[in-house]
Amino acid sequence: MAHTTVIRNGSPHEEKRESVTAEDGNATPKTRGIPLSRKICYAVGGMPYQMTANAKGFFLQIFLLDVVQMGAFYASLILFLGRAWDAITDPLVGYMVTKSGRTRMGKLIPWIVFSMPLGVLAYIMMWFTPQEAMSPSSSFFWFFIWSCLFDAFMTCYHVPYSSLNMFLGGDQKDRDSATGYRMGMEVFATLAGATIQGQIVGVYHAKSAQVCSQLNYSEAFLHNFSSPLIQNFSSPLTDTLQNTRRAYVLAALVLGGLYFLCCVVLFLGVKEQLAPLSTLGRIRMPYLAGMKMVVGHTPYVKLVFGFLFASLAFQMAQGNFALFCTHAAGLGAYFQHLVLILLTAATLSIPIWQTLLLRLGKKTTLYIGLSMYVPALVIIASIRSNLPVFIIMSIISGSSLSALYLLPWSMLPDVVDDFKVKNPTSTDLEPMFYSCYVFFNKFGGGMSVGISTLALHFAGYKPGACRQNPAVITALRALFAPVPIVLLLVGLVLFYFYPINEERRRQIHRELQEAEKVDGCQVMNAVRLEAPLTHSQPD
Repeated sequence: MAHTTVIRNGSPHEEKRESVTAEDGNATPKTRGIPLSRKICYAVGGMPYQMTANAKGFFLQIFLLDVVQMGAFYASLILFLGRAWDAITDPLVGYMVTKSGRTRMGKLIPWIVFSMPLGVLAYIMMWFTPQEAMSPSSSFFWFFIWSCLFDAFMTCYHVPYSSLNMFLGGDQKDRDSATGYRMGMEVFATLAGATIQGQIVGVYHAKSAQVCSQLNYSEAFLHNFSSPLIQNFSSPLTDTLQNTRRAYVLAALVLGGLYFLCCVVLFLGVKEQLAPLSTLGRIRMPYLAGMKMVVGHTPYVKLVFGFLFASLAFQMAQGNFALFCTHAAGLGAYFQHLVLILLTAATLSIPIWQTLLLRLGKKTTLYIGLSMYVPALVIIASIRSNLPVFIIMSIISGSSLSALYLLPWSMLPDVVDDFKVKNPTSTDLEPMFYSCYVFFNKFGGGMSVGISTLALHFAGYKPGACRQNPAVITALRALFAPVPIVLLLVGLVLFYFYPINEERRRQIHRELQEAEKVDGCQVMNAVRLEAPLTHSQPD
C-alpha cells in the first residue's frame, strides 16, 4: 500500500493506492472493487427521490383536481411550471456542486446531508391543505411555492447523489453492478412509496368512487325530485373529502421519515473515492464553458434526447393512469392495486434486465425492454372494466418500466468515461453531466403533466365530478396510449444512433486503465522521491 500527500487545487490530502509490480519492475495501480456494503448503502440513498417522485407522479394530479378541487387550468400551471423550475435548478445545482470544495465529509455528501431536512419539511407541506375552502389564487400559490421549494431541495440531494456513482471506486463492471443495485432499490422504493401512499389514501379514493356510484344511481331515479334531496346524497362525499386530505398528510409524514432514514444510511455507509482522471476538486471553468463542453459531446446528446422522449412517454402514461382508471376504464376503486402490481413487476424484473445487459449488451437489451410497452398501452386503452386484462398488462408495463430505470442510467457512466478519455484535461465535470441528464428527465415530466392537464382543461374536465363528459374520456384515452407510443418510438430511433456499443465500451475501459496506470506511476515516483528526504532528516 502506498501513501503519499498530493497537492490538488491548493490543498493537500492523502491518497492511498494499492499497487502491484509488473514484470518490468514498474509499479502499477491495482483497481479495487466496490464492497457489497457500499453498494447497498449507495442504493438505499436513491430511495427518497423515487419514493417522492412517484408519489407525485401518480397522485399529485388527482390530489390537486379531486381532493383540493383546484381548477384544471391552475393545476396544469402548478404541474408544468413546477417541473420547469425543477428542471432549471438541475444544471445550476450541478455547476454549484462542481465549484464547491472538498471537505472532510467529501465534496458530494455534504450537499446530500444538509439539503435533506429542508426537503422533508417542504414535501410534507406540499400535501397539506391549510383551509377547507381557499380562493383559487391562494390555493395556487400555496401549492406552487411548496412544490418549487421541495423540488429545489430534492435537486440539491439528487444531483450530487447521481454523480456519486462515478466516485464509489472500482471499474466499469463494478459501477454497472452498483447501478444495478441502485436501480433495483429505486424500483423497490417506487413500490414502497406507492404502497404507502396508495394504501393510506387509496381507501378514501375507493370510498369516494363508491359514493359517486351511489350518487349517480340516485340521480337516475331522483331527477324529478327536489334539489335538496339530491344534496343529502352528496353529503357523504364532503365527509370523505376531509378524511382524504388528512390521509395525504399522513402519507407525506411517513415518506418524509423514510427520506430521513435513507439519507442516514447513505451518510454512514458511503465514502467518496477518487476516479481515474478525476480529482474531486474545485473546477476553474466558467459555467457556460463547462455546459458547452458537456452538450457538445455527441454520445451524450444522443443518449440524453433518447432518454428524454422515452421518459416523456412513460411519465405521460403514468401521470394519467389514476384519472384514466377512474373516469375512462371504470376501475377507479382498483387503480392503487394496479399501481402496486405494476411496480412489483418492475422490481422483480431488474435482475432479469441486468442479466440480459451482460449477455446481449446495453443497446439491445434497451430495445427489448422499451418495445414491450407499446402493446401493453394499446390493449389497456382499448378495453374497459376488464380487471384481469389490466393486471396482465400492468405486469408487462412494469417490466418495461424497469428497463427504463436501469439501462439509460447504466449507459451514462460510459458516456462520461468516453468524454474523459477524449478530454483528459477537462476533469471533475461529472456533476454537470448528471445534472443535465436529470434536467431533461424532469423537463420531460413537466411537459407530460402540463400538456395532459391543460388538454383536460380544454376538454372540459370538472374537478370532483363523478361523471366527465365524452370529450374528457376521449382526451384521457389519447393521452394514455397514442401520444406516449409516438414519443417512445421517437426515443427508440434516437437510441439507435447512440454510438457507444460493447466494443467501444471495452476500448474505453482499456484507455482508462492506461490513464490510471500512468497516474499510479506518478504517485509511486512521488513516493520514491519522498523516501530519501525522509531518511535524511535528523531525529
